[in-house]
Amino acid sequence: MCDYSLYSIKNRPAKVDDKLTTHLFKTGTLGFCAPEDPSIAVCVLPGTELSFTDDVRRLRTWPWSSGVIKHRTAIFRQINKEVRNTHHDALEFPDGKIVLLTLLEEGQQATVLQLPVTHEGVKKPEPEKAKA
Repeated sequence: MCDYSLYSIKNRPAKVDDKLTTHLFKTGTLGFCAPEDPSIAVCVLPGTELSFTDDVRRLRTWPWSSGVIKHRTAIFRQINKEVRNTHHDALEFPDGKIVLLTLLEEGQQATVLQLPVTHEGVKKPEPEKAKA
């Protein structure tokens, strides 16, 4: 998904093997773009698995804190969806830590490893009718 502040940006859905870059869009929100066209936001579905080329880096909240998250894989999540007009796009790391996407440093490279399972287009089984 794309965060609410990226709705005005031209976008496309993520695909398996997409190479993505964290990018600060003109709206002031950090999101994913394809490296070949930073003007297009790439929208990622919750549950998508990502692999980064290096340990993920976030903006440092305090000068003495480390901005490095010592993981290279994450699952895309949406959090606090009940709160309108706030950032929802986040990454969940293997240790359970969740960080908003907009708090990551710009310019990091990631690859889409796997999209979540969806049930679009799948027929729901109908209950069998009782025989008379």
